[in-house]
Amino acid sequence: MQDIIQKLEQKRAEAKLGGGQKRIDAQHQKGKLTARDRIEVLLDEGSFEEWDIFVEHRCTDFGMQDKTIPGDGVVIGYGTINGRLVFIYSQDFTVFGGSLSEAHAEKICKVMDQAMKVGAPVIGISDSGGARIQEGVASLGGYAEVFQRNVLASGVVPQISLIMGPCAGGAVYSPAITDFIFMVEDSSYMFVTGPDVVKTVTHETVTAEDLGGALTHTSRSGVADLSFENDIDALMKTRRFFNFLPSNNKEQPPHRNTDDSQDRAEHALDTLVPDNPNQPYDMHEVIRKLVDESDFFELQPNYAKNIIIGFGRMEGSTVGFVANQPMVLAGCLDINSSIKAARFVRFCDAFNIPLITLVDVPGFMPGTTQEYGGIIKHGAKLLYAYAECTVPKITVITRKAYGGAYDVMASKHLRGDVNLAWPSAEIAVMGPQGAVEIIFREEAKDPDKLKQRTEEYRDKFATPFVAGRRGYIDDVILPRDTRKRVCRSLAMLSQKDLQNPWKKHGNIPL
Repeated sequence: MQDIIQKLEQKRAEAKLGGGQKRIDAQHQKGKLTARDRIEVLLDEGSFEEWDIFVEHRCTDFGMQDKTIPGDGVVIGYGTINGRLVFIYSQDFTVFGGSLSEAHAEKICKVMDQAMKVGAPVIGISDSGGARIQEGVASLGGYAEVFQRNVLASGVVPQISLIMGPCAGGAVYSPAITDFIFMVEDSSYMFVTGPDVVKTVTHETVTAEDLGGALTHTSRSGVADLSFENDIDALMKTRRFFNFLPSNNKEQPPHRNTDDSQDRAEHALDTLVPDNPNQPYDMHEVIRKLVDESDFFELQPNYAKNIIIGFGRMEGSTVGFVANQPMVLAGCLDINSSIKAARFVRFCDAFNIPLITLVDVPGFMPGTTQEYGGIIKHGAKLLYAYAECTVPKITVITRKAYGGAYDVMASKHLRGDVNLAWPSAEIAVMGPQGAVEIIFREEAKDPDKLKQRTEEYRDKFATPFVAGRRGYIDDVILPRDTRKRVCRSLAMLSQKDLQNPWKKHGNIPL
């Protein structure tokens, strides 16, 4: 028996070496952790239970039968993050460059299947050269099996992708289906076709970093949600982010005790909105004043900056924030911001996370670029997301809410549960001056009359009280009391039960 135990320990030790010490050292020299290092940092100490450590590929072509390494390029299993169950797979670049074989894919599918059975999140760490060419279509089939499970798990358990090395070709579509994508600066990249193929086909010369690096995907394409300086930073921030998410779609968001009183008044909010309606202010200030202990986890901060999305806590429970940002494009909604916010709203709705919407929006962005780009269809995505959403929805209009953008931003007409406004709110079809120039076209030619009519219009229509008289606004509140009123509304809505009509699925304007 002792001999058998020794052989087992020896086999385990060999498997844990992956591609060997030389390749492990090469990974470290690049400033990257190995697959097992990453799991060790991400999960609670000693909690990882590994599966399929002895799995090997079954390829016999091109001399592959003589090149077998236990584990076959991916480490899978489960463990805990702050005591909560999570399933994980981490691709091992030291083994065949992390390339995906049929056996490799089967391992990933195994943890995803189990995660759905028990209702626990999945975190996938990508560091792979792509499909294993020696296996041909078997490798491509393996990718498709993973994609299928990504789709089935979508909206059932949270899925997080950490891109910590190359992720190219068909491999990028698995992260694309998941809920969140985090990247590492200067060491990770994602693209469908690499720089060499791009140069051959389109004659463009571009580096891997410019084509699909972290900066590109967090600021230009919007593919990734966040980027981090190095592997350690990415893994530690993922641990923090994980704390905001429920384990599955049947659970309520996690709760964390806080000493931050719901009755905390924030007098600074009373003077935050400038008297000049054209002067911007930072909506981040409003969010930080509202959430528990100023703890706000923003997503996609460098993409479509005219809208803010992210998670915070109110009285210890997770909430999602969607907020127009007057500091960028005056808070207008455009194509990118509509898509960014719509996807976030749908995630929150899928996982029972209440939504708080802070509104200061002068309308949709005008121009041929937006119209030719499909702003009608893309703006409708945000409209559709809010209209379909059944979780508690609380809206606070801080200043402007004009035109169709008023409707889109979680208005009472889209089943907003509690819609509040600050005294500075202006709710109208359009801004006072624009309205006057249309209604009083002849008088608008005289600057003095234009100014007089503009003030008359603002006093009569561009206030929260017209909407309040119709019940579209539930109350006009003092800005300092916003946290208290939102917390009370959330408590009132904690048992909300709203069901949409049965359907196989809707047809969102993609």
